[in-house]
Amino acid sequence: MLGVWLLLWGSLALGGRADTAFLHRAHDSTGHCTYSFTVASPVEAACPEAAGGVPELRAELAALGARLSRLESRERGMGGSGPRGAEAGGAQQSQPIAPHPLPIPTSGVSARAFLIPSPAPQQWGDAGDLANLGDQSFSEGELNTWGGNRVSGAGSLPRARRGGGAGSAPAHPVPDPAAAPRWEPQPLTYQELQSERTEVPVSRLLDEAALGSPGSADSAGCGELVWVGEPVVLGRADSIAGKYGVWMKDPAPVPPFTRDTTWRVDAVGTEVRQLFQYEEAEQLGRGYPAKVHILPRPLESTGAVIYRGGLFFQPRHSRSVARYDLRGETITAEREIPGAGYHGQYPYSWGGYTDIDLAVDETGLWVIYSTESARGAIVLSKLDPETLEIRRTWETNIRKRGVANSFIICGTLYTVSSYSAPNATINFAYDTATGSSRALSIPFENRFRYLSMLDYNPSERRLFAWDSFNMVSYPVRLSRA
Repeated sequence: MLGVWLLLWGSLALGGRADTAFLHRAHDSTGHCTYSFTVASPVEAACPEAAGGVPELRAELAALGARLSRLESRERGMGGSGPRGAEAGGAQQSQPIAPHPLPIPTSGVSARAFLIPSPAPQQWGDAGDLANLGDQSFSEGELNTWGGNRVSGAGSLPRARRGGGAGSAPAHPVPDPAAAPRWEPQPLTYQELQSERTEVPVSRLLDEAALGSPGSADSAGCGELVWVGEPVVLGRADSIAGKYGVWMKDPAPVPPFTRDTTWRVDAVGTEVRQLFQYEEAEQLGRGYPAKVHILPRPLESTGAVIYRGGLFFQPRHSRSVARYDLRGETITAEREIPGAGYHGQYPYSWGGYTDIDLAVDETGLWVIYSTESARGAIVLSKLDPETLEIRRTWETNIRKRGVANSFIICGTLYTVSSYSAPNATINFAYDTATGSSRALSIPFENRFRYLSMLDYNPSERRLFAWDSFNMVSYPVRLSRA
């Protein structure tokens, strides 16, 4: 009966053309019987679907398919080891990322973690007490190095570049290594992990481990310092946390580290705990660490060194020296230096709480300091690198506050006359073999006018220095003994 009424209604609606109406009966999704009918359109002679579908709908579906393909391609890229390339289907390039390093502990494998930052605006906390600066002061311009916002040394991580596997192309244009990177922590919205394994020949490891062993001083060809070349800039820190700092290489590394592994500490701040690890010096220059170690105790000033797989440093507000194991990431030894001045009692002339300064040369590990009994003169002690026990001590006649910095080559202490004069000199030498000192006048250039760290690396025969935000190195020449 219902079908009759539907046919009749269709005939009336079409002016009596009942032969053009078609009745359909079928079950709907709920199981009920549903009647429907179709009639010829008074405007169109046939349904558009019969001609291949609505063009707008087909275009929309094609766009949706392309978008899904891009998303799937990106999903696959997240699991790979290479950088993300062009998106599927000839679509536009994926948005470049500004990666950011995280401390990812590994065993035998160097790992990197990268984070895509959110476009949200950044806010910085107050710098607070810049405790490691000694009697130094800052101008308003220095405290506003980053866009007028004060920053603190601890807790900020430098920006890093996405690292691909061997032979892979970068995901975005590579910055000029000479350009100073801007280091700003970003809100984290996405994380991608990537690992790389580096194989080192056994012969190379044995050769590296040989340095620092008994007799190595003779094989290295020791002599007296006769010349220091012009400084070579490896990198620059733009934040106020990096005005003073220390950068290092291990002259006697232990696996998985090599002589190319480079380390750095920005020494401005109340809680200096971050030790940045780089696979090589080129990474240091670009500011992209492979890992960040968070030290169990904050260190003081710029006197730290890396030697035989350990970071040797002075814990803050103490006259002690500690060893931080780079593989186990724990402090394995700590010993007080008897009578040593600390926290501004006997610093170098530039200040910065540089009372206790560690050094490495062809013969081993040293500590440079002063005591009340020495009346401010430099005291040298040879340390056991495992236990930090003092093996022997020398007291010089060189006033510690009267020199800008010092280093040791082949058992001889050398001092620098000024931390700020562009044409300074290596002005004194103290020979521990003879117990005598002598005046020198070897030209030494302070290119950036604020030398806060100076150490000798015996494996490279170079001086490493930190000069007002800049990490530099100097070639040296020794005369044959």
